[in-house]
Amino acid sequence: MDLGLSDRRAIVTGGSKGLGEAIAAELLAEGAAVFTCSRNAAELDATAARLRKRAGGTAVSLGAMACDVTDPDQVRAFVAAAAEQLGGIDILVNNAGGARPGQFGTLTDDDWQADIEVKLFSQIRCIRAALPQLRRSTAPRIININALYGHYPDPAFLASSVNRASCLSLSKALAIELGHEGILVNSVNVGFVETPQWQNIHRRRAPDMPAEDFFGQLASAEVPLGRFGQPDEVAGLVAFLASDRASYIAGASIDVGGGMGKNL
Repeated sequence: MDLGLSDRRAIVTGGSKGLGEAIAAELLAEGAAVFTCSRNAAELDATAARLRKRAGGTAVSLGAMACDVTDPDQVRAFVAAAAEQLGGIDILVNNAGGARPGQFGTLTDDDWQADIEVKLFSQIRCIRAALPQLRRSTAPRIININALYGHYPDPAFLASSVNRASCLSLSKALAIELGHEGILVNSVNVGFVETPQWQNIHRRRAPDMPAEDFFGQLASAEVPLGRFGQPDEVAGLVAFLASDRASYIAGASIDVGGGMGKNL
């Protein structure tokens, strides 16, 4: 299926690994021009090399810039640089974030503040910075990568559960506010997907247990499909939502979690 993204310009936050890398690769494969960011410049360079190799040596329009999405000045500079290099912005994928395990009694004020900055406020700031460019686009899209925990809370990931619920509300409210301008806002809610974040959790929780066994036990307890997902299984949905095939989808909250969750 040709998604018709060959003339689209996308920015992806948290684009140096995991979901961000997979999303950038998917958009590039569909012909979009992509500009990514993460805090680690060296990781960005390595990822860019992998993406170009994955493209088979063909020319791809790919840019990258180190940016901490919790810093408003850096966010503004990143979006401005992306708009200049790409000639505008059609698609914003808010993917930055990080798992912060912890129950109520273990989370400090600093933990809460750091988590809300990297999740909710990063989305707010990136949308605010990109909105003038999106308003000039003929096919503007905002796709917020959130977590299934936002509406299926887990006390072991309490900060993520609470703050991702706020992110879901942000997506829905903006879809209503911006819909009359033709700006489509949607949320993709990720369940158990193999990413560096989960690899870090494995190392902290069960360093002596093989990764396959660790992920298998979690999946068997929570996921009807019985396995962790792969980043590509999320990236395909993001590319679809960015395309004209999704031109009547706005305000949607779509789970990619193998059936995980007992909510309606």
